[in-house]
This record gives sequence, C-alpha cells and structure tokens, in this order.
Amino acid sequence: MASRIAVVLVVLGAIAVSWWLLRVLGMPANLSPDSLAAWLQSQGAAGPLLLMLLMLIAVVVGPIPTLPVSATAGLAFGIVPGTAIAATGAAGGALVAFWIARFLGREAICGRFPDNPVLARDGSQRFLTIAILLTRLIPVFSFALISYAAGVTALHTWRFIVATTIGMLPMTLVFAGLGNTFRLSPVLTVVAALAVLAVMVWLPWSFSRHPDSRLARWLHLHQ
Repeated sequence: MASRIAVVLVVLGAIAVSWWLLRVLGMPANLSPDSLAAWLQSQGAAGPLLLMLLMLIAVVVGPIPTLPVSATAGLAFGIVPGTAIAATGAAGGALVAFWIARFLGREAICGRFPDNPVLARDGSQRFLTIAILLTRLIPVFSFALISYAAGVTALHTWRFIVATTIGMLPMTLVFAGLGNTFRLSPVLTVVAALAVLAVMVWLPWSFSRHPDSRLARWLHLHQ
C-alpha cells in the first residue's frame, strides 16, 4: 500500500509542477476561452500540447472546469483539430484519475462488497460500461468524480477509456464548434441528469426483484 501511495504522490506532484509551468508560461488566470485561445496561439507549435496538459489537469483536479477548455480548443485550433486535442487531454486526465482511485481504493471496495454484481472483482462489465457512457453524455456530471468512481469498480481500463471517449465526444465537439457563444440550458441539463440518475437507481431495484429478466442476463447481473 505504501508503494501505491508513493506512486500517487509522484503523479500528483507532476500535475502540480505542470500547473506551475503553465502559469510561468503566462496562462491567463481567469481561464476564459478568448484569453486562453489568444495565449495558446501565441505559443506556436507548443499550443496544442499545452492545451492537452491543461485539460488533463482540469480533469484530475476536478474544480477546474473542462467545458471552457473545450471551447478554447475550437477557438484556438478549429473545430476538428480542437475536438481531437481536447478529447485527447480529457481522456488522459480521466485515465490518471481512474488509476489513482484504483491504486488507493479498489482492494478496499472488493473486500467490503465481495458479492456485489457491480463492485465485486467479477462485476458486470457491460453494466458499468453503459453507466460510464451515459454519465459522460450529460455535462452536469463531474468528469473528475465519474473517473474516480469508476476506478474503484470492476470496470476494465480499456472499457473505461472507450466509454469515456465516445460519451464525451458529442459535447466536446459542440463546445469546440461554437466556442464561448454556446451556453448549456441549466434546466435541460438538470432534467437530463435526473433522468439518468433515475434510471441508475431504478435498474438495481428492478434487477433485485427480477434477477432472471432478459435485461439482467444481458447486463450479466444475474448471480
């Protein structure tokens, strides 16, 4: 366990140094898309790499918003290149958060819930993949929180990356294309989030009552 903590501390230290480097290079403190885009364009060929690094840090740290960074990508580099750059950085950050949680919390979760069809060592891969995909589609869910939560489940790393990448691409593309002129409707995002949460709560309850249903078998949740 001590070695795992050491690895995590090294990773967090690297992230802190990366943030310091961005500030030394003149990154705007307000992180507005217009200011960030102008700064990135002034960095020449290093601009895309700096944007990837900023997105990675934003995902791992959590409170740093990721959607303005996606908008910045479109403003600075164009829709398609900007989407690819932002998505690559976000996927990298999600993977770092995923593995931090896996290193620190996975064994404890397995010991606490040995028979849970989702959290156990042989938990349902299909159910977890769909859950990650759905939560990535709704921007109101914390990108960092979902990544950390996924790390303590049984979800395979490759499934996590695939679900994360596919799920985040639509909104990343929208923000990269429309830049800082796009605003999410709070009502629509909250309604969508509540709908996803309602489904996630209802499914386990339904499966507990009908463990041999066709959907439970398809999701590999039957015991």
